[in-house]
Amino acid sequence: MSGMLVAFSVTPLGGSESVGDLVAEAVRVVRASGLPNRTDAMFTTIEGEWDEVMAVVKQAVDAVAARAPRVSVTLKADVRPGVTGALDAKVAHVERRLAER
Repeated sequence: MSGMLVAFSVTPLGGSESVGDLVAEAVRVVRASGLPNRTDAMFTTIEGEWDEVMAVVKQAVDAVAARAPRVSVTLKADVRPGVTGALDAKVAHVERRLAER
């Protein structure tokens, strides 16, 4: 996998179901994709090629939209063709710098 990192969040609006339950549906879609990914308290980040990453984001949004009348999506992308392993490499670089002091 190479090409880009996409950090995104999906927020259901106006529904009666738990926001956390619906967000879990989006994360389930991401994890089932097989692409490298990481979820934290605010975003889920996926690594891969443009078309495959955007397809997963769409599927995650669709999963939430199926159960909520409105969905807000925040997305940030880092496009670097030919780069692989950036999901872990960026964090490892910062951790190495922190360990130096």
